[in-house]
Amino acid sequence: MEMISTDICIIGAGPVGLFAVFEAGLLKMRCHLMDALPQVGGQLSEIYPHKPIYDIPGYPTVKAQELVDNLLDQIDPFKPTFTLGERVEQITRQEDQSFIVTTNEHTKVHCKVIVIAGGLGCFEPRKPTIERLEDFEGRGVAYMVKNPELFRNKQVVLAGGGDSALDWTIFLSEVAEKVTLVHRGDTFRGAPDSAEKVFNLAKEGKINLLLKSNVVRIGGNGHLKEVFIADQANEVTALEADHLIPLFGLSPKLGPIAEWGLNIDKSAIVVNTEDYSTNVPGIYAIGDINTYPGKLKLILCGFHEAALMCHSAFKFVYPDQRLSFKYTTVNGVNAF
Repeated sequence: MEMISTDICIIGAGPVGLFAVFEAGLLKMRCHLMDALPQVGGQLSEIYPHKPIYDIPGYPTVKAQELVDNLLDQIDPFKPTFTLGERVEQITRQEDQSFIVTTNEHTKVHCKVIVIAGGLGCFEPRKPTIERLEDFEGRGVAYMVKNPELFRNKQVVLAGGGDSALDWTIFLSEVAEKVTLVHRGDTFRGAPDSAEKVFNLAKEGKINLLLKSNVVRIGGNGHLKEVFIADQANEVTALEADHLIPLFGLSPKLGPIAEWGLNIDKSAIVVNTEDYSTNVPGIYAIGDINTYPGKLKLILCGFHEAALMCHSAFKFVYPDQRLSFKYTTVNGVNAF
């Protein structure tokens, strides 16, 4: 397989990784992005593409996938290349201090700098203990809402008490024929405003809200047909259902990153906040995957980290050149 050659190899094609391409491009550095997911966008595209985001500067509100699409437009002048659907397994330092990055599909990328922008790392949904749950995965049971249209005019049962369960209950109440939210408590962990909306929908008869209850088993014949729910008195009731969506969060896994000699603290990479470098020269970490005092896991913070990181990475890519900082309002965006 032919070796891919680039200045910066960015591991993680979420919003922060994508924006790093823009900042690198302004400094004439080429980027190759790699991601285990089959598409760019990270969690935004994989888990909540239709959810609105309210804290991106300049956007009073923007849907997650719209932000990803805009970032792709923004980096297009710099012609990044991609390896998607493959997990990075190994990095190897070369004699000239450059790196070779290798995936589980044996794709190899030669680069001068590695930027880890892997969000939460490899993540998997937390699965509740429900009898026969795995028998119906992909046959009515899903742990993410990728396309809400799949649930149009269907009977949908959601389980959980966090933001995702609340937000999707509100959204799907306008799409599905019937929505039931099952929660083991009588209060929610999610945003108070969202919880209030869910209670109001229940009062208006637009959703079926079952509190202090748990989904205990499911049934069907090739596809989900029934969900069995136990109440506080442990009395079990069967509900007809086309879909069950358990939303109990994600379990982040660092995966092979943990074996690369980086300083790790509580499943995050420790960085120097001067330039978001790691303890390994030439390797940086930006976005949710890094940690430092005062860290906020916000997309906008990741954008800031990407800008500072690129100015430091320039010294590895062009060790004999002096960096001259220019505003885009002065120089514009000069495509490769």
